[in-house]
Amino acid sequence: ASGSDWGADAEKLRVYSCPSCGAELICDETTSATSCPYCGNNTIVPGQFSGALKPDYVLPFKLDKAAAVAALKKHYGGKKLLPKAFSNENHIEEVKGVYVPFWLYDGSAEVDVRCHGTKVSGYSTARENVTVTNHYDLRRAGTDAHMDAIEPFDYSDLKPFSTAYLPGFLADKYDVSVQDCAERADSRCETSAVELMEQDARGDYTSCTVESRNVTLHRGKVHYALMPVWLLSTKWNGKSFLFAMNGQTCRSTRDCTGSISPPSPVFVCWA
Repeated sequence: ASGSDWGADAEKLRVYSCPSCGAELICDETTSATSCPYCGNNTIVPGQFSGALKPDYVLPFKLDKAAAVAALKKHYGGKKLLPKAFSNENHIEEVKGVYVPFWLYDGSAEVDVRCHGTKVSGYSTARENVTVTNHYDLRRAGTDAHMDAIEPFDYSDLKPFSTAYLPGFLADKYDVSVQDCAERADSRCETSAVELMEQDARGDYTSCTVESRNVTLHRGKVHYALMPVWLLSTKWNGKSFLFAMNGQTCRSTRDCTGSISPPSPVFVCWA
C-alpha cells in the first residue's frame, strides 16, 4: 500500500468524528455542517484534516443524487405498510454520497483439490426400478489470479486518486489497518480458489464433495481505494435503518436494522 499522506491537499479538507456513532468522515473545506450518513446525527465540522494515509485509487460516482433518490423511491414504492419515516420525500432527499474505504489485494493462489464425485443413473425392468451410483476420485489443480475486494464494483473504472473527486461528497476514513485485514483476505482468497476448482470438478457429476485441499497463497501489492456509495439513515421506533446503494451500478442493499456503525475498509458487502 502507498505510504504517502495527503500532503498539501490536506489543507483543503476537513474532518469530523460523529459523537453519536463514531464515524470519521472527510469533506471539503466549504462544508461547515452536515449530518452523519450512518446514523443521521447533525454535526458541525470542526477540524482540519491531516495525518492519514492517502488512497491510491478512487472509483468515481457514476450515479448522481437524482438517480439515488429515484432508486430509493422505487425501493420503497411497493411496500404499502412501510412507515412514513422511510418514504417521506424530504427525508429521501437527505441521501448522501460517501466514498467508502476498501483494501484491494493483488496476488495469486496455487490450488490442488481432491474430491469425491458420484454419478447417479437409473433404469426400469418389468419387476423393479434400479438406481445405479458410480463413485469417482477427482483431482483438480491450477492457479487463480485475483484482486480481492468487494463486489459488485467494476474495477476497470478505477482512477488514480485525486481530491478533485471529493467536492460534493463525504469520504469515510479507514479504521482497520491492512495488516489487521490480511488474515481475512487470505481466507477469502483460499475459499474462492477452492470453490472455482470444485465447480470445475463438478462437471456432469451428480454430486461432488471436497475431501482435501492444498492452497499456497502468493501475496502481491495491497492498494487503498475509495468506492462510491449512496447512504441514507432513518430512525424509527428506537432503531436505526441504513439504506446503501452502489454509486456505480445502482444495486442496493436491504435495510439494515439495529445499531449502525461505520464500515470497515474491506469485506463490507454493498450488494
